Amino acid sequence: MPTAISDLAGEFHNVSAFPPVAPSVPEPEDGKRRRYRTIWISDVHLGTKGCNAEMLIDFLDSTDSETMYLVGDIIDGWRLKKKFYWPAAHNDIVWRILKRAKRGTRIVYIPGNHDEVVRPFCGMNFGDVEIRRAAFHTTADGRRLMVLHGDEFDTVMLTHRWLAFVGDTAYHLMMALNGWVNKARQALGMPYWSLSKAAKHKVKNAVEFISKYEEIVARAAGERGVDGVVCGHIHTAEHRIFQHNGRDIEYWNDGDWVEGCNALVEHFDGRMEVLDWADEIAGRTVREAGPEDDERERAARAVA
Repeated sequence: MPTAISDLAGEFHNVSAFPPVAPSVPEPEDGKRRRYRTIWISDVHLGTKGCNAEMLIDFLDSTDSETMYLVGDIIDGWRLKKKFYWPAAHNDIVWRILKRAKRGTRIVYIPGNHDEVVRPFCGMNFGDVEIRRAAFHTTADGRRLMVLHGDEFDTVMLTHRWLAFVGDTAYHLMMALNGWVNKARQALGMPYWSLSKAAKHKVKNAVEFISKYEEIVARAAGERGVDGVVCGHIHTAEHRIFQHNGRDIEYWNDGDWVEGCNALVEHFDGRMEVLDWADEIAGRTVREAGPEDDERERAARAVA
């Protein structure tokens, strides 16, 4: 058996029900979903406690599209290799993605570094899911975008792979702390907040790394003659415009479902937008609270 296939079997042997007969959390029956031409998500990290599975399930139940790109690190093979963790909610996400494919959505899976064990299967189709090393997407208004995970441009991954594994361990410790913080916030009726995302914006070296990474990826897109790039990898949703040989090159990062809980979407006119799903849920909660609850909240604030 080839090594890649052997590794795949060894790492995912316990994930035996793809897709399960039925999800533990059923899809809503009303069918009220926002329709987009294209959706991009990445860095879900199924198989880890840091994955915001419930929030992603809510997103998948609230949206639909003609095409969906899974832009890498969907399953975290690094963590599964150390310790197997696969709750029902993670199965529910896989079930929903495969159900979309069955309904006619084009699903393109571009493996990242954490699910690199899938890369030997690029060019194949499994369960109506296309596995590709990279892809090119043409928007409704004619822009040509390169789609790839982005670890190809991470200098740490390229030159010090061992350091990436050390950083991964530290990152997951922070994710555990992030989970405790948000359980406390939830108990206090406060919305979701990302500890690591806030830290990234405060630490100078992290800001410099992200900025340099974005510039390198955009330049690579410009050298390939496309109009822009969509990637993931650094868990930082962003849209920037870079100049390359006198041309504007769009850089889009679709974020993640560990810290920011973001998705990138294309509307049917070609307009693109980064969604912050934590904000979406918070806004929905306010709308559903109704005027009576708003009045109680204002009265409580006045007493305080």
